[in-house]
Amino acid sequence: MVQGLLRDNRLDFLTGREFALPALFVLGGFVLGFALERLIIMALGRLWSRRGWDGWQTVRKSLLGMVTLLFVAGGLYSAMRVTSLAPTVLSVYQKAFVVLVIFTLSLVTARIAAGLVDLSIRKAEGALPSTTIWGNVVRMLVVLTGFLVALKVLDVPITPILTALGVGGFAMALAFQDTLSNLFAGLHILASKQLGPGDYVRLDSGDEGYVVDVTWRNTTIRTLPNNVVVIPNSRLASAIITNFHRPAPEVSVLVDVGVSYDSDLRRVEEVTLEVARQVLSEEQGGVSDFEPMVFFRGFSDFRIEFTVVLRARQYVDRFRLKHEFIKRLHERYREVGIEIPSATRALRFEPERV
Repeated sequence: MVQGLLRDNRLDFLTGREFALPALFVLGGFVLGFALERLIIMALGRLWSRRGWDGWQTVRKSLLGMVTLLFVAGGLYSAMRVTSLAPTVLSVYQKAFVVLVIFTLSLVTARIAAGLVDLSIRKAEGALPSTTIWGNVVRMLVVLTGFLVALKVLDVPITPILTALGVGGFAMALAFQDTLSNLFAGLHILASKQLGPGDYVRLDSGDEGYVVDVTWRNTTIRTLPNNVVVIPNSRLASAIITNFHRPAPEVSVLVDVGVSYDSDLRRVEEVTLEVARQVLSEEQGGVSDFEPMVFFRGFSDFRIEFTVVLRARQYVDRFRLKHEFIKRLHERYREVGIEIPSATRALRFEPERV
């Protein structure tokens, strides 16, 4: 009875020659797609590596597995053509094959487009920083376009769907208010160039560290103790931010020093600048071509106070630079006889009156 039902529906191709031929088409599609994929990747790699184009790595990663998938789908389609399927069933498989091809092409295009956008943004000087959010936006737009094309191929009316989305957009905006506010806040932060990945920032909440990434929902900051702080984009957009990498990563390092009143201030200035130049030229975090400065700023109760101005390449370099400068300056002062006085207090005790 089952065999008769299968014959009536013309689906009895799972025996003998009618099974071997479709399987051969599928296997052939896989082998041909795998071999052709490797040839395409090798040819593109040789061509673009000679021209020095960095984007071919993105294209190569995007094509991995996709060409093979297309040829396997083609093998399945060819297998359906040689089998005795009913016209209605064959029509369904044909539409499924077209949808699969559209989905594969959309996925490849989305990967390539997102990768090239990130690459072009990273290479463009002074442009928007490369973050996950830009790649996700481009990828989402390409996939959505492919989805609409697939609906058109399936003869599904797109206009009612767009109308329904427009009508339901207000309700979705209310339901996903926090998500949308974080998304647009993240886009606003990047578009205004307030911060970007790699910048060292300090927030009014006291959190500070390197910006790791700006996603569609939050911003990740890695602190100096190697912890991670996750901040919603909407809160970050309204926070007071100190960016130590904008407009330039170099920062001034101020070191307060004091010497005794018996010191020769000209000699003090000369020795201090000598040590400062040495530290800036020898330490990795120092700006070697910066001319250090000394500013005497006042007389305290027990010493003459002044400030030494150094220049560090980045904000975090100031710790090492300041450490090395104080150590060498103290050693140099001891060699030349410059005194760094310490606060002293004289206590006088009145005799007790009887």
